[in-house]
Amino acid sequence: MSHHTLDIARKLNITFNKPDLFKQALTHSSFANESMGEACPNERLEFLGDAVLELIVSEHLYKTFPQMPEGELTRLRANIVCEMTLYRVAKELNLGDYLFLGRGEKVSGGQDRPSILADALEALIGALYLDQGLTVTQSIVISFLNPLITGMREGDSCKDYKTMIQELTQCKYNATPEYKIVKEYGPDHDKIFVAQIFLQDGIPLGEGRGKSKKDAEQAAARIAWEKLKI
Repeated sequence: MSHHTLDIARKLNITFNKPDLFKQALTHSSFANESMGEACPNERLEFLGDAVLELIVSEHLYKTFPQMPEGELTRLRANIVCEMTLYRVAKELNLGDYLFLGRGEKVSGGQDRPSILADALEALIGALYLDQGLTVTQSIVISFLNPLITGMREGDSCKDYKTMIQELTQCKYNATPEYKIVKEYGPDHDKIFVAQIFLQDGIPLGEGRGKSKKDAEQAAARIAWEKLKI
């Protein structure tokens, strides 16, 4: 068993029956392509893990919130299984340290890229399901997600783009974004604010509008997130 899979097993407090499954879960397509067929990419496990994750979260929400209507359950589930939530969990596991990445992907910071980490976490869930069964996988997944679910119920939505872009820019650039209200217009009772988001170089990453300064900053952060997340 490689140190990658052994470390992950220790973090999850389990013994893998099929370590190769977990090596595959940690193998990005860029590494598999460079291995000339000697390594399998994690995309099939990601496909399976996505479905397993949705089932686990759906059942947990259904049982935990018996009075919650279907529309609210759907909204909350979408926030939980979104890329940013999975990225946060993957970062807690330091999953980026264990990924098998191609040379170009590694040099460009792939181990910190939200989309790669979120996909790897889904692949890891798929591997857990095949190796340990649904009950063990359920227990592990919920233990990681529960604090985030509680936060979302208290209003910390997955779509908080200011938090998302701050985590992303700190990982990729070791920099914290700043916001500036550059314009406001309209009557006092219906004012529109325009915000821009900047990093260190002073060049705006995005511009957004909103009926409050906070909404305008969130809109600007969303534009920046869409630009930088890949």
